[in-house]
Amino acid sequence: MARPRTPAGRARETLARLEEEYPDVVCALHHDGPFQLLVATILSAQSTDVRVNLVTPALFARYPTPEDLAGADPADVEELVRTTGFFRNKTKSLIGMATALVERFGGEVPHDLADLVTLPGVGRKTGNVVRSVALGLPGLPVDTHVGRLSRRLGMTTETDPVKVEMELNRYVPPSGRGDFSLRLIEHGRRVCVARKPRCADCVLNDFCPSSTVRMKR
Repeated sequence: MARPRTPAGRARETLARLEEEYPDVVCALHHDGPFQLLVATILSAQSTDVRVNLVTPALFARYPTPEDLAGADPADVEELVRTTGFFRNKTKSLIGMATALVERFGGEVPHDLADLVTLPGVGRKTGNVVRSVALGLPGLPVDTHVGRLSRRLGMTTETDPVKVEMELNRYVPPSGRGDFSLRLIEHGRRVCVARKPRCADCVLNDFCPSSTVRMKR
């Protein structure tokens, strides 16, 4: 096949190949509904999904609803989330987020990104995670993996996550944005790792501008 030579073409080919490579991709954060995913995603900052998944069962058992978390003792929450790092700031964000849900949104997680990003501890990435994974709405979360792979693949030259998101949104249909992000993340963890990408094992190596090998497909 002819190598795609534009950012849009590389995005389309990446989307198609990663869909075949990772057909059953899912969010790695364990959750039951948008509130739990919102909590888990806030905790995942500067932490790993594995670590967060070890912490959240006890946290959700103690504080199953926004109302419960809004009235929580900060010291108790801090102890429950301590191992995720930055536990004091995360506790403040969690309780503030839950309080805002109760006071401004009737205890429900809002659907609009403009509303989500008004919650303490919630930026565009977290809002897009909740929208795309838990609410079935368009959203393309840009984490370090998505940003790194997007630049390596020549889909963008931007370094700001919001600008990366806006550029990728031009190339990816709304219904596929969440899964595209999840597949880039999976590929970034398995193959296109930060320090020594495994280009010889990559299904994108025949057109990736950063590839150290050039395979024919």
